[in-house]
Amino acid sequence: MVGELAVSRAGHDRGTVYLVVKEDGDSIYLADGVSKKYAAPKRKNRKHIQPVKQGLSAAQMEEIVQNPADADTKIKRYLKLYNERKE
Repeated sequence: MVGELAVSRAGHDRGTVYLVVKEDGDSIYLADGVSKKYAAPKRKNRKHIQPVKQGLSAAQMEEIVQNPADADTKIKRYLKLYNERKE
């Protein structure tokens, strides 16, 4: 599931699109590059998100992991492109 997009279904951030950066049991760690950075992702219960069929390729996700300094910029850019295509 790492590298996929997910929409928050519960909480004050309901409807926000995030990138899944890590998973640990029932917890999913999400980043959007703006309020939730790659270095400090948002922890959310797996049942409180809705996975989206679209996500980063393995090469794109590897690039983010290898260079965390540029990770937030790349995540913001990808989410912006996704939101523009969705509309």
